[in-house]
Amino acid sequence: MTEGLLGDDRIIRETGLDARIAGIVRPVLAAAGFRLVRVRLTGQNGLTLQIMAEREDGTMDVDGCEEASRAVSPALDVEDPIDRAYHLEISSPGIDRPLVRKDDFAAALGHLAKLETAVPVAERRRFRGRIVAADDEAVTIERDQAAYGEEPTVRVPFDALAEAKLILTDELVREALRKDKEARQAAKRNAGDDAGDADGIEDGTETEN
Repeated sequence: MTEGLLGDDRIIRETGLDARIAGIVRPVLAAAGFRLVRVRLTGQNGLTLQIMAEREDGTMDVDGCEEASRAVSPALDVEDPIDRAYHLEISSPGIDRPLVRKDDFAAALGHLAKLETAVPVAERRRFRGRIVAADDEAVTIERDQAAYGEEPTVRVPFDALAEAKLILTDELVREALRKDKEARQAAKRNAGDDAGDADGIEDGTETEN
């Protein structure tokens, strides 16, 4: 394991220059409270460095993207891995997110996904179907378009995966909206608890005085 991969719990990682950049930004993001999802250098707008990141709880908003950008920009300036001008783009993984960690697959149970493998699995390299199981070694999908003679379900080892991504569906959107609502409600409750704690401290201080 190279130094850039130390502590990287992703099972799907970058190669080449993207991997070098990931090795630079991942520990910086981790120190700032974020998890790296994916790095991709594209020819968009001349040259764009796309970095997907999220907080430890899987959330990400505009403020988080700005905070992550402020964290990684100095490190990229110092290491200077890209030899020409580029645009830096920090984004959330989105609803139809890439699946890069084992817990991503566990969290996506019941949803449709596209998988691509580096080596043939069940005589194929591309799969589309519903995630029905995920353990420490592999993900099992139920194919939505199984060809004649193919098993309806296939178990894909994690170490064979090259790409994995959720497919945007109404069901996925509904779940994302539900989770967002729950997160907002939890944030409001926490804010109320903090206010109550502050009131209690002030009351106590006044009583003691």
